[in-house]
Amino acid sequence: MALKTDKNLKLYYSIKEVSQILDISESNLRFWEKEFPEIAPKKSSKGFRQYTEKNIEQLKLIKRLVKEKGMTLKGARQKIKENPGKILDLQEVLTRLNNVKMELTSIIDEFDSTPPYGKPF
Repeated sequence: MALKTDKNLKLYYSIKEVSQILDISESNLRFWEKEFPEIAPKKSSKGFRQYTEKNIEQLKLIKRLVKEKGMTLKGARQKIKENPGKILDLQEVLTRLNNVKMELTSIIDEFDSTPPYGKPF
């Protein structure tokens, strides 16, 4: 078995953690689970939800379609059903672009806070 080399070694997330990551309420997550059967997080022996990275990516997609694009739940379900691979690929591209944007913003901020070298002419 290959060693997982990325920084995030966590396999499962609690509903509270996912709620904080996505900035939506826990009740909203539970509701979306009922509306979108593909989410279906595992449950521990005590009944606690255990979300995977894949579940979180699916929830990010649903949030984007419903909260940002203004689609209804029915419309979001239909969009996901029509072409799930294309939508998940698009979501991955958007996530990567947002990460690049944050990194560039961080570099710009660091550059702006660095004092200039030498005296101005």
